Amino acid sequence: MNFLEFMFVPMILLLTVVVPIWITLHYRSLNNSSRALSDEDREALEEMLETVDRMTDRIVNLEAILDADRPNWRNQKEGDR
Repeated sequence: MNFLEFMFVPMILLLTVVVPIWITLHYRSLNNSSRALSDEDREALEEMLETVDRMTDRIVNLEAILDADRPNWRNQKEGDR
């Protein structure tokens, strides 16, 4: 029995069972890693969240100033302003 005859069955098993599973798991892991945020994206997101917090504080302060200056400003229609 020569080497090719000896390796025929293991090679067929490898090609029909192991390789498809390996390829599936490989691309699944690539897909999962691409879903995660990179460090650069995470920093940009943190910066945007800080900006949103600052803008929220500014809006609250501006509304407080408007409440003190014009108490009924929220109830006025668009054309009355």
